[in-house]
Amino acid sequence: MRFFSEKEYLQFFRHRTKIHSLVRFSFLVLIIIGYGAFISRKFGAGQGLFITALTWSFFVFCTPIADAGFLLDFPVRLLTHVKMIFSEMGVWTLAFSLNVFTLLVHPEIYQKTVLLRLFYHIISQPWPCWTIILISVAGTFLSIYFGDELIDVAEHKDRVKYHRHLGKYQVLIFIFLIIFAIILYDFLLKNMGMTIPL
Repeated sequence: MRFFSEKEYLQFFRHRTKIHSLVRFSFLVLIIIGYGAFISRKFGAGQGLFITALTWSFFVFCTPIADAGFLLDFPVRLLTHVKMIFSEMGVWTLAFSLNVFTLLVHPEIYQKTVLLRLFYHIISQPWPCWTIILISVAGTFLSIYFGDELIDVAEHKDRVKYHRHLGKYQVLIFIFLIIFAIILYDFLLKNMGMTIPL
């Protein structure tokens, strides 16, 4: 494990790609703090933090973009120089453990927000809902693969991996959107007590 030198830290303020990463990280931190404050005000500090953590795990599991994981991956990369692709494995392990604990000890917490009810709908129905998680795994790790490259280069034009694999990533996003729309539709129908006659 190697730490960044002072010269390397200064690059984060000179290279466009690194500034892009810093801005993205700052924006995500503001969103999670704002959401956590809102939820804590509504449900109390303890439960609010728990709901915020579960909501974070929803975005880890159910989106093909590594933004939720980036909240942890980016600081780890800055502090240790460890590639984000490796720390993302820890993020998924943490999110998985949090949900196993919640399902075993506090399953009622999934009923607190609409987003968590949707998440429970997804994790409690392996077929077809887990396809969204499988697509998210592929998309997330491809996204974090691009993120590592973003930190390694100085200009966007130097992002060879990104340009080579962008088409595959766009196909994944398209498939994700179709399946997510179907699952969301099914979730909304069940929550309104409706069924589709065949």
